[in-house]
Amino acid sequence: MKLEELNHRELERWIREMAALCAASEIIIVDGSEEQRKKLIERALQNEELIKLDQDKYPNCYYHRSSPTDVARTEHLTFICTPNEDQAGPTNNWMSPKIAYEKARAIFEDSMRGRAMYVIPFSMGPIGSPRSKIGVELTDSLYVVLSMLIMTRAGKEVLDVLGIDGEFTRCMHGLAERDPKKRLILHFPQDNTIWSVGSGYGGNALLGKKCLALRIASHQARQENWLAEHMLIMGIGDPDGNTTFITGAFPSACGKTNLAMLIPPEQFKKKWSIWTMGDDIGWLFPETNGWLWAINPENGMFGVAPGTNHQSNPNAMKTIESDTIFTNVVLNSDGHVWWEELDDEPPTDGVNWQGLPWYLGMKDAKGNIINGAHPNSRFTAPIKNCPSKSQRTDWPNGVQISAILFGGRRNTLAPLVYEARDWEHGVYIATTMSSEVTAAQERGQGEVRYDPMAMLPFIGYNINDYLSHWLRFGKRLKHPPRIFHVNWFRKGENGQYLWPGYGDNLRVLQWIVKRVHGQVAAIETPIGFMPRPEDLDLAGLNIGEKELNLLFRVDKDEWMIELELREKFLEKLGMTLPVSIYKQHLLLKERIEKM
Repeated sequence: MKLEELNHRELERWIREMAALCAASEIIIVDGSEEQRKKLIERALQNEELIKLDQDKYPNCYYHRSSPTDVARTEHLTFICTPNEDQAGPTNNWMSPKIAYEKARAIFEDSMRGRAMYVIPFSMGPIGSPRSKIGVELTDSLYVVLSMLIMTRAGKEVLDVLGIDGEFTRCMHGLAERDPKKRLILHFPQDNTIWSVGSGYGGNALLGKKCLALRIASHQARQENWLAEHMLIMGIGDPDGNTTFITGAFPSACGKTNLAMLIPPEQFKKKWSIWTMGDDIGWLFPETNGWLWAINPENGMFGVAPGTNHQSNPNAMKTIESDTIFTNVVLNSDGHVWWEELDDEPPTDGVNWQGLPWYLGMKDAKGNIINGAHPNSRFTAPIKNCPSKSQRTDWPNGVQISAILFGGRRNTLAPLVYEARDWEHGVYIATTMSSEVTAAQERGQGEVRYDPMAMLPFIGYNINDYLSHWLRFGKRLKHPPRIFHVNWFRKGENGQYLWPGYGDNLRVLQWIVKRVHGQVAAIETPIGFMPRPEDLDLAGLNIGEKELNLLFRVDKDEWMIELELREKFLEKLGMTLPVSIYKQHLLLKERIEKM
């Protein structure tokens, strides 16, 4: 398809303007066809953007290695560009649109000389759905093109829906020099525009993902009365043949993808089932019948490789057997890949994520173990490969949501599961959700990090307006979902996890399903409603009364310390924090003090 064949005049004008700015040597429109995709792969192999893997073991799979200085999202270089700083709020980096455009233009200028500019029309959500949004990404990266073909629904069909004057998000991306000093990820909510330059890493370069589906979409959602959230969507099939759909938000390293693709324990497999709608992003809409519905705007999975194996996530391992791009993992001479905690044999003649010779147990000059895969190495795979994929993933209106889960990684404080008292209390729980930083992370072990709705880096406008939107949104629902908090990571006195996790998390989901359908009662506690011991199916687990008590213990002294930490966090959000949030904080403090 040629540029002059486009029916959308404004889209054509914008493409020509950006191509002139970047001095692109040619313009290639991505039509989504298999024939074109194969040609693009061959081009990527020739210029070494991709490396072909063993096609017998990994059919249609390829390897990509990014620059050593370009391996993760760069939050300090990510900006919300609004007319005034208050619109971006206290938790976002802000830059005025005028200055942002000027800085980015200077980096983009002539950056594609001798290189092609690819035009990717894509749909976030099923093509043609009234709940989907269309974007067009311009890029000089074939890795981005081929990843977007996995992660989104892209090609000519999207242009057909866009028509001659449809609205679209302008997504401008360029590798430029990939110099960290010349790297910017800019969001212009009022212009429905994203500019990203100087990075080839997926989170900074696949602009349909965090940039559009969360930062820009969260702004749109507030304007249009819906929610764009960092949430999995999953269905839980019960013995009666009914499927209950829930969403869930978790900070990193809290088992979000594993939960979305959970395989029930052996004794439950014949009666209970899990259906995966999405593992990362959910768009939530009020339906005319008063219920909340959700779609997954993505069409693929961009998962962290290290820690993914046949025990932690068997469905993920099956998903990535074909049609996958692996990034920054170990590669050996046979075209096989490996990463830390993978239960396959490590290669004996591998090269690491930087392309250097590597072997298992390799140490640096100080005696520290050198990992072969980067901790943030990734796989990009189509959701259609997932064995537990729900058939409803492609439904235009999505699925009805009965419950929302929030969870963090807390060693002692938070019980295994508890339910919010009402919507307002649930929003407070979500605002103050937190995890303890692990030894592998930058800050001190045991430090508590708060991450409202697991959205702190992804809210495209002022966080206090975002929280106010959540509060109003729930009050408008005739049948708001119940809100729960879960914590799979509570430890006993010996420092070992009290809960087995993984597939056994179904036991908690069973209780949640029964709660939303009014099938079980609960115990009221100062922090919320907890299961009665007889309502949690623990058959086959080595969990005694002592362990059970620890899993659900609410310690007054611990919670009083926690409340002080929460108060400091809420103070950082400023004077425009919704009154209802602080009211819920004071009510919780009052209930804890009376224990």
